[in-house]
Amino acid sequence: MQTDLNLREGTELKIPRRKLWPVFKQQKYLFLLMLPALIWAILFAYTPMAGLYMSFVNYQPTLGRFWYSLFHSEFVGLQWFRYFFNNGDFLIILRNTLASTLITLLFSFPMPILIALAINEIKNVQFKKIVQTSSYLPYFISWVIAANIIVTLLSSDGAVNALLKFFHITNESILFLQNGKYFWWIVALGNTWKDMGYSSIMYLAAISSINPELYEAAKVDGANRFKQIRFITLPHLKPTIVILLILAMGGILNAGFDQHFLLGNDLTKDYSDVLSTYSFRYGIQNGMFSYAAAVGMFSSVVAFIIVVIVNKIAKKINGQSLF
Repeated sequence: MQTDLNLREGTELKIPRRKLWPVFKQQKYLFLLMLPALIWAILFAYTPMAGLYMSFVNYQPTLGRFWYSLFHSEFVGLQWFRYFFNNGDFLIILRNTLASTLITLLFSFPMPILIALAINEIKNVQFKKIVQTSSYLPYFISWVIAANIIVTLLSSDGAVNALLKFFHITNESILFLQNGKYFWWIVALGNTWKDMGYSSIMYLAAISSINPELYEAAKVDGANRFKQIRFITLPHLKPTIVILLILAMGGILNAGFDQHFLLGNDLTKDYSDVLSTYSFRYGIQNGMFSYAAAVGMFSSVVAFIIVVIVNKIAKKINGQSLF
């Protein structure tokens, strides 16, 4: 019997493509629901990309005539990129950015997984809701408030120093926020505390999709909770973990502006100055808009390359990838 699809052994299954217009007519309401998101993406994600041209010109702003000033500025090619790479600040800024993001990734990536696993093991529904809500709350606090909380806790007479003295770990107050060697760790722990509860939502959603019969069968075979987590929960979380790891690696040069700007000071500048604060200082405060745009473009291009590389590695090793 002949069919539209060639299913003979050794041949590749080919699904015929459908024309766009009939699909649009059939699913027009779904496309209509997509329209606001599409408009938002065009206006706020793709249209601003025209501003990347600023990286290749010597932009001199003229009040009320942005686009005219941009496209009529002197074209300088890669001059701003060469200036950035040859600048003595480049290695320091890159070191601070990579150190801050990698230490943050070390703490902030596994913590949501552990929280999701712990919350899933809570059997009391009311207590489970309280724990979930408590873990989400820090995410909705602005970094201005979060930074003040961290500064208060780590001050010379704050709670952290009080505990260290109480347990006789130290006799004198440690100046955490005045010593650069502590800064990366403070930012990493602050990022983890603020985001871990909200990031656990995706893992909880993945756990909820696991067939409960698998756990029942494991109990019959004598598997305790730890073995159920190891042999059932974690293998089912693996695709989600891989995808989120790829996305996290894309932000490896995005150390975060708010936390570094608010927690940093002149005493820790050699450790707190990252790409985002560096471009802000030169672009907004010093008026070197083209130079700041070049720094930002460098960060975006490197992030894109890292995502592609990590995606290919994940696809080759685990057979799971983002695209």
